[in-house]
Amino acid sequence: MKLTDLNRQGGIGANSLFLQLGAMNILIDCGLNPKTPGLGALPDFERLRGVELDLIIITHCHLDHIGGLPVIMRQHPKTPVLLTRSSRMLIEKMLHNSANVMQRQKEEDNVPGYPLFTHEEVDRLASRFVGLSFKTARTFHANHDQIQIMFHRSGHVAGATAVEIHHQKRQIFITGDVMFENQRTLQGAQFPAGHFDTLIIETTRGTTERAFGKERVHEIARLVASINATIAGGGSFLLPVFALGRMQELLSVFHDARSFGRLIDCPIYAAGLGMGIAELFDEVSRKTKDVQFDRRILKDLRLKAMPRKLKPGVDPKQNALYIVSSGMLVERTPSYTLASGLLGHARNTIGFVGFCDPDTPGGKLLATAPGKIFNFAAIDVKAKVNARVERFELSGHAERDELLEFAVQTQARSIVLTHGDPGARAWFAEQLAQALPNAKVIDPIPLKVCHV
Repeated sequence: MKLTDLNRQGGIGANSLFLQLGAMNILIDCGLNPKTPGLGALPDFERLRGVELDLIIITHCHLDHIGGLPVIMRQHPKTPVLLTRSSRMLIEKMLHNSANVMQRQKEEDNVPGYPLFTHEEVDRLASRFVGLSFKTARTFHANHDQIQIMFHRSGHVAGATAVEIHHQKRQIFITGDVMFENQRTLQGAQFPAGHFDTLIIETTRGTTERAFGKERVHEIARLVASINATIAGGGSFLLPVFALGRMQELLSVFHDARSFGRLIDCPIYAAGLGMGIAELFDEVSRKTKDVQFDRRILKDLRLKAMPRKLKPGVDPKQNALYIVSSGMLVERTPSYTLASGLLGHARNTIGFVGFCDPDTPGGKLLATAPGKIFNFAAIDVKAKVNARVERFELSGHAERDELLEFAVQTQARSIVLTHGDPGARAWFAEQLAQALPNAKVIDPIPLKVCHV
């Protein structure tokens, strides 16, 4: 098998792996790098020039895994796209929203090459999306060769899947993004036990060791307590969230907390793509049972719509809880603008609940000491870090020790490290070398062919 990481910068971003299995060519995911606007956000498709793709497989619907999909589908007009039934119900909503965002960036910042695709193109491509059930083997033929594919629930977000591939006598397992622990809206990963010849594994939390007392149940309790203290003190609490997954999970958490009298009574503002996805979650719940979510949660929480126009650098002073995207405070999003107004006042709190790339505004804010000046450059606002800035360990990714344990029990002879920063991959490489000394551990160099 040959493998090429098409993500130009490596790490976490425009996730896309090109697999050559015998006579078959398969692309796993096709994302966008959120830190690189324009054509540079895409995977490097030059490596696919002159190649006929037989299959595209999507592990889940976060934009770092699907944001470039319409572009590669345009270049390969006959290639089917395989994904889970739940992802099939979500993917068009995500891609349409991405088209909106890119059009706005084109108008406001004149980003070259944007939008990468249009609403009309998404509609045309939709017929090529093939939704498959979990744990149901399917055989695909091409060029007098064949593979068998089976999806396994990977927990991370609604519809997320690991991919098991059998080719001739070889068994390959691709974890995708993984969460083993159950969430309020989603069951944890359900991976098969036993041997695989090749394992392709995510490494997101390789540099993060969950401290004792930071278990998920305790972090949820700490989050609710922090919200209560902030609101009782006259401030507002901003939760930057990912629109797919984190928002719906937190809405369920807060619904439970309020039902049991544990969450203070205050206005809750939520808006944007995450709310539309919450409505879709209700449908996914009824049709596939892959998630547990009831749209009545939205009514019970008496959610308020965000103001149409947020003023940069101005605290709305609503003594409220804000649950808005983006999760990493990406420029020109509601969370970014709100943070610029809340940060300068000690009564407020900004709480991060998921992965935050160090190079994003959210990652930079987490690294900024209290009392220092933080620059919201995109909106020309500078604010002193007077508000509390907290991180809660509620990531949608598996703990590193859980992933390591799974990897070791596969006894794979080849292990490929993906979806992680250099330090995270280095930790896995070291641990795997000790636990499986006969295994070949590969950390792919972007755009270089690996023989696995």
